[in-house]
Amino acid sequence: MRELTLFPDVKHRLQTLATIVAALAICLAICLATMPSAHAEGRIRVAEQFGVVYLLLNVAQDQKLIEKQGKARGVDIRVEWTKLSGGASINDALLSGDIDIAGAGVGPLLTIWDRTHGRQNVKGVASLGNFPYFLISTNPKVKTIADLTDKDRIALPAVTVSVQARLLQMAAAKQWGQADFSRLDKITQTLPHPDAAAAIITGKTEISGHFGSPPFQEQELAGNSNAHIVLNSYDITGGPSSATVLYATEKYRNDNPKTYVAFVAALAEAAQFISANPEAAADIYLRVNKSNIDRKLLLQVIRNPQSEFKIAPQNTFGLSQFLYEVGAIKNKPASWRDYFFDDAAIAQGS
Repeated sequence: MRELTLFPDVKHRLQTLATIVAALAICLAICLATMPSAHAEGRIRVAEQFGVVYLLLNVAQDQKLIEKQGKARGVDIRVEWTKLSGGASINDALLSGDIDIAGAGVGPLLTIWDRTHGRQNVKGVASLGNFPYFLISTNPKVKTIADLTDKDRIALPAVTVSVQARLLQMAAAKQWGQADFSRLDKITQTLPHPDAAAAIITGKTEISGHFGSPPFQEQELAGNSNAHIVLNSYDITGGPSSATVLYATEKYRNDNPKTYVAFVAALAEAAQFISANPEAAADIYLRVNKSNIDRKLLLQVIRNPQSEFKIAPQNTFGLSQFLYEVGAIKNKPASWRDYFFDDAAIAQGS
């Protein structure tokens, strides 16, 4: 077969075209190599809920501490804030990839840690502090949980999942035995803290109780003369405990080491800020949350000796053991370190 002979000008054009294609391929390779991924360093999406227990995040947001700590590590961090209600919705948002850092109770953390064990491996990032949670009732006949009947309705952030729901189950197990741990679940109702507080204060709904958090519980006690404390979470856990925490997937932590470390450092700085500047912290809470809570009452909550703003979790292991014993989680933690990431900043946890 005779070899095809190309004219010089055609051959030159083909060589030029080949050079252009090769150059484009190199450019495309460089672009793909440098293109940021969906979870590239420098982006963090944080979901919080309601109340003073999220004051660390409020301060970090207002003072731009995450951005500050990022710059110190050579990363420009873009922070996105989302407010949700209830551990169930928080966990759904985390698993669907809509958020990177989840803020909820230890109960929801243990639920999602158990559910993702060996897969996404969701674990705790830090605590948001120790705060007593009150079960409040407006029913004068209810002095203890033993007095609750089917006519009572207790509001909490998420039925069976929230830390309040789990603490109520622990209290029921102590009162009636572990086999009856879920005895009070049927009279609980999912309701965001602000709505539950309004119901308790006005007394015009079927809600007669609220297992809440500060400052809503203090507003209820001040706003309704019939409101009284039935149960203190510290009595259930045997002392101060971290009821509300932050958690994330293992992938986000591994893919964003500088952003992650900057976030934890910002939390620690926020805790120090609140302890040193309670007045300024109160103003930040009012500003960030657009809250109309009485400032004097808010300061009382922040300065409450039973409230501790710290990032190392405390006294969480007992709840994890209880949830395993009653079959609420399938994986048994050997210690609190099993469901928290191993970080020096929270090494003194429990």
